[in-house]
Amino acid sequence: MAVEEEGLRVFQSVRIKIGEAKNLPTYPGPNKMRDCYCTVNLDQEEVFRTKIVEKSLCPFYGEDFYCEIPRSFRHLSFYIFDRDVFRRDSIIGKVAIQKEDLQKYHNRDTWFQLQHVDADSEVQGKVHLELRLSEVITDTGVICHKLATRVLECKGLPIVNGQCDPYATVTLAGPYRSEAKKTKVKKKTNNPQFDEVFYFEVTRPCSYNKKSHFDIEDADEVDKMEIRVDLWNASNLKFGDEFLGELRLPLKCLRQSSSYEAWYFLQPRDNGNKSLKPDDLGSLRLNVVYTEDHVFSSDYYSPLRDLLLKSADVEPVSASAAHVLGEVCREKQEAAIPLVRLFLHYGKIVPFISAIANAEVKRTQDPNTIFRGNSLTSKCIDETMKLAGMHYLQVTLKPIIDEICQLHKSCEIDPVKLKDGENLENNRENLRQYVDRIFTVITKSGVSCPTVMCDIFFSLRESAAKRFQGDPDVRYTAVSSFIFLRFFAPAILSPNLFQLTPHHPDPQTSRTLTLISKTIQTLGSLSKSKSASFKESYMATFYDYFNEQKYADAVKNFLDLISSSGRRDHKSIEQPILLKEGFMIKRAQGRKRFGMKNFKKRWFRLTNHEFTYQKSKGDHPLCSIPIENILAVEKLEEESFKMKNMFQVIQPERVLYIQANNCVEAKDWIDILTKVSQCNKKRLTVYHPSAYLNGHWLCCKATADNTPGCTPCTGGLPANIQLDIDGDRETERIYSLFNLYMPKLEKMQEACGSKSVYDGPEQEEYSTFIIDDPKETYKTLKQIIEGVGTLEQEHAQYKRDKFKKTKYGSQEHPIGDKSFQSYIRQQSEISAHSI
Repeated sequence: MAVEEEGLRVFQSVRIKIGEAKNLPTYPGPNKMRDCYCTVNLDQEEVFRTKIVEKSLCPFYGEDFYCEIPRSFRHLSFYIFDRDVFRRDSIIGKVAIQKEDLQKYHNRDTWFQLQHVDADSEVQGKVHLELRLSEVITDTGVICHKLATRVLECKGLPIVNGQCDPYATVTLAGPYRSEAKKTKVKKKTNNPQFDEVFYFEVTRPCSYNKKSHFDIEDADEVDKMEIRVDLWNASNLKFGDEFLGELRLPLKCLRQSSSYEAWYFLQPRDNGNKSLKPDDLGSLRLNVVYTEDHVFSSDYYSPLRDLLLKSADVEPVSASAAHVLGEVCREKQEAAIPLVRLFLHYGKIVPFISAIANAEVKRTQDPNTIFRGNSLTSKCIDETMKLAGMHYLQVTLKPIIDEICQLHKSCEIDPVKLKDGENLENNRENLRQYVDRIFTVITKSGVSCPTVMCDIFFSLRESAAKRFQGDPDVRYTAVSSFIFLRFFAPAILSPNLFQLTPHHPDPQTSRTLTLISKTIQTLGSLSKSKSASFKESYMATFYDYFNEQKYADAVKNFLDLISSSGRRDHKSIEQPILLKEGFMIKRAQGRKRFGMKNFKKRWFRLTNHEFTYQKSKGDHPLCSIPIENILAVEKLEEESFKMKNMFQVIQPERVLYIQANNCVEAKDWIDILTKVSQCNKKRLTVYHPSAYLNGHWLCCKATADNTPGCTPCTGGLPANIQLDIDGDRETERIYSLFNLYMPKLEKMQEACGSKSVYDGPEQEEYSTFIIDDPKETYKTLKQIIEGVGTLEQEHAQYKRDKFKKTKYGSQEHPIGDKSFQSYIRQQSEISAHSI
């Protein structure tokens, strides 16, 4: 979901690895251990929660989280919570990274000290304020100065304990006085509209002095005065109202002008609680990758995009723009992610991967090492399998992975690691049964393998067989090195990274999955001496169970099927695929003639066939909506029910209103529901952004409940994976990479020149580049550098234009926006340098 700016779309995303915490403070009870979990928050809105790690002061989480960020934010925060025996949660500490500081820690494992948390420091939101100083003539004819303070509105206040009933107090404070006034309480909103004016007498009546707004005697005192605006949440709890944030403004800001109006970020209150040292609370290891893409309209990217898309047709492929990107990036993965998405979007992934794979096969000398390195080919195929094969994994592995996680059967076969009371033979039998079942479900899943993966495997098989004609097994190992080694085995080992489980498994389950993954990987490798491939003797002994020809035959039959060019597409027998599930709150749809339309928590489940909800996971569905009955899925305006993160599923006869847990969850549900219903023939083109309440639509005031919508539906996401990608965004990312590695592009140009002119030994600094045809590569490099230069100028011009139009203190950039202050400094330096 992009934030629209003038002629530009801005995408924000974050990828987080939550490693571990260490040296947490001991629990005050006799046990001293804690049961802790970690949350990820955008400001104070929780968007992800790890599992609970029990009885540890150094909990290891090992969890990954990725999300598209659908709104602006100031801090990315991480809270460590402790759950006690009464299932009550208390905060141990937090890490809060300001948005403008995220690049400092980009893709680096970093230990952060946990900071103390109290209500006075937990602040978010902004306030719109107007100050006006005026001279008033009293009844006796003398002049005094009065200050009018107008509190207009607030945006984005935090929700405290599920509710927000805000009010503001306005205080004029000085060395010898303090006068406070209060607004009305606004119920059930975190965007209150106050629009209230308060008057304060600033100076005592005196004779008028034209040299100053203030009497000379009062000038110093006025300079020491300030207006303080405090935001509070009106609470019914006995311990009082909750502090939401404050703003302090010195009155000397009115010396230049008698009127002052602006937006301000609310600030935390300094309560003097500095007793705890930062390292008293322990630390947290994180790896954060925050990305912000500024995407122009499609025509800006045409030259670079066209150059990239013709990569498969360039001879040799090492001279193509896509291959060059792989050469200059520090890690091949950096290049592979946007390249695969771009080629998938335009339906050119198979010819591109075929071309780079064929070139790699030609450079390979030993058939036993084919596709074993971290080359651009390997990383591109990995990324394609992740994108195209996610549903395939859900169908094959998810049911049995869920069973392993739930049953916790003991499968430890290392005699040294056996626990008291465990039987080695029983454990071996448990493990053998799991391996047998997973092996069978994989080798019988050939008909479900996505077509794009099969087409790539066919190309790999043909290239390998042609290159190593004397090796009859290379046609299998070329494919098995991906489907087993890089797809099924990693998914079994780390199911959370492939969306098969929500969290990293517990240590015992993780050990079971490790043993299964090792065995499946070896079964799929078709190596000649399989027992010898294990370092551990207990694994070699266990593998004797599978030293039968039927296992090798099953692998070969499976590999033949998924790499066959004439493979039939079995969409007609497609089984339901679970796409997403989880608890949300829904409003009664009015299916019963009588009864209250109240809100209830339900377990929602979406497959490619239907959208259902039930009381709890595993219960019989209370309602089932066939996918073909979903006419539109859109956001619902907050004012409808005074509830955030709501969306609507529009059906032929009624609308289902749903509240998600947070903004990220709401976006995910809207996207996937839209995607799965995109091809419905009766999809709507217009909808109502607000609810139908009290006999009329809140948005357009129409009284008939069947009145056609008043707002165009959003475009949504096409159902086809090749189109479920923003091609312009991926091209922008590739431009950013080329721009980042410009010195390497220029070095590669030098290497081409050196190779063309000198036919002698290669200089060491150039030896890292693969250059098969210096002239063709030089030509491509020249086009890349020109295309990147043009886009760089467009971005610079956009920033200059934005800088001229932007006002500090506007709603978009309130006073206190440190990222904008930094941006102003940068632009001022650029302007001064250009002058």
